[in-house]
Amino acid sequence: APFPLLVSNQPQRHYGVTSPISLAPPKDIDCVQTQKLVEAMRPFGVFEDEEEQNHRLVVLSKLNSLVKEWISELGESKNLPPSAAANVGGKIFTFGSYKLGVHTKGADIDAVCVAPRHVERSDFFQSFFEKLKHQEKIKNLRAVEDAYVPVVKFEFDGIEIDLVFARLSLQTVSDNLDLGDDSRLRSLDIRCIRSLNGCRVTDEILHLVPNKENFRLTLRAIKLWAKRRGIYSNILGFLGGVSWAMLVARTCQLYPNALASTLVNKFFLVFSKWEWPNPVLLKQPEESNLNLPVWDPRVNPSDRYHVMPIITPAYPQQNSTYNVSTSTRAVMVEEFKHGLAVTNEILQGKSDWSKLFEPLNFFQKYKHYIVLTASASTEEHHLEWVGLVESKIRVLVGNLERNEFITIAHVKPQSFPGNQELCKHGYVSMWFLGIVFRKVENAESVNIDLTYVIQSFTDTVYRQANNLNVLKEGMKIEAAHVKRKHLHYFFLSGNFFLTSSDGNCLDSSRDADSRTPYNSSSLNKMSKLDTSTTEIERLAP
Repeated sequence: APFPLLVSNQPQRHYGVTSPISLAPPKDIDCVQTQKLVEAMRPFGVFEDEEEQNHRLVVLSKLNSLVKEWISELGESKNLPPSAAANVGGKIFTFGSYKLGVHTKGADIDAVCVAPRHVERSDFFQSFFEKLKHQEKIKNLRAVEDAYVPVVKFEFDGIEIDLVFARLSLQTVSDNLDLGDDSRLRSLDIRCIRSLNGCRVTDEILHLVPNKENFRLTLRAIKLWAKRRGIYSNILGFLGGVSWAMLVARTCQLYPNALASTLVNKFFLVFSKWEWPNPVLLKQPEESNLNLPVWDPRVNPSDRYHVMPIITPAYPQQNSTYNVSTSTRAVMVEEFKHGLAVTNEILQGKSDWSKLFEPLNFFQKYKHYIVLTASASTEEHHLEWVGLVESKIRVLVGNLERNEFITIAHVKPQSFPGNQELCKHGYVSMWFLGIVFRKVENAESVNIDLTYVIQSFTDTVYRQANNLNVLKEGMKIEAAHVKRKHLHYFFLSGNFFLTSSDGNCLDSSRDADSRTPYNSSSLNKMSKLDTSTTEIERLAP
């Protein structure tokens, strides 16, 4: 039988920090519903075919061979005895969505290059980078050495790879090396510890779920749902892949025998009622004598301000959601409640699973928006500028949240290309933030001036760009407060983007960085129309 039922007197391993909520085995209807869930997900390209899977394996195998070859050559150049240089090993370990088995068609692969002690980090970014440069199947090669986790990014025979580096204090790195052993972290550089962390966390999550296949299918469904509802983005203060994986893993621990159709519903039940900021833990944090900094609000005052802690299960334990703010949490909790209502309907036979994956109509949801535009004069400058601006949008959300008249600032995770009418001098990307103003008692209307909030944000971005020496002539950032009825000024053809119910044209915007020429006067007209001062009409109860 495809779904083995557990005999009631069978002892069962206990998962998680509490006992399960229900050990109920699946019923026939659950198998039917799970099959229907799979069919509803298929049109979104979440499942890879066998040919694509095999292609990934071939590419990873070639990359692994390149790593071994490079480490051996490097050993010889550093005067290791030839016999030793030939056997020093080195290995590629995958992590993230690929390792969890939930990657979608065309998704990138996260991997770590683990090297023995004669290989320095500088070697990875210099001689290995050079070796990759000379491989004809490798394209778009670039290094980001100053990132929190330094990375080399490239496309290998059509597959995008993000490769980080860790140097162990071992003479050789064998193929059967266990990265789960905490002692491997002893006396390592902090960047190496962070690089290994992705792997260690992914492996630990898989180890802590009762049934890997049920976990994978549920996680695929939740990730697709989160993307469709506009709440999948670590950088913008929502949740990234590892956080969604841990929430699904916790649900699996609480319902160890449930199938995916039930688990998706229970996911929404558990997290719509969760009492944040109580942390989500997959296991009790273990002590270690390595003295690395770990998430602990009893010890670290800054950890007490985390509003939605989800704690990684591998040492050193970290909160994967430190970017979440009160606004983004409120948006996500509202979505959990909506997901619960929809899946209840589905399980009662009143709706189909396709309803769960209907996109959020973001441009109808709010009455007020802030439109943020980043422009630059060349494509290269624009890419760099957009990366920096996007990483700072959380600062704007924080500034808005602290305004006493604002209850929600909800940023849409995609950027959009600037419209054709924004004239002739460059490349433009736009982001939209929905704003909810607090109802003010006993007042007909209140004037709220957002000029200072917006100005302090743009100042912060310019200052940081200047400090990082990335500010180039022509790089601009502007923000305007716009009412819903005026949003169409910013789009290519009137209300085309705003009224799309299938979400396809919204999705097409995701990585669309415009080649549209730009002239800030259109934005200035909009700004004058409605920039910084807004009036809240008192809403009749």
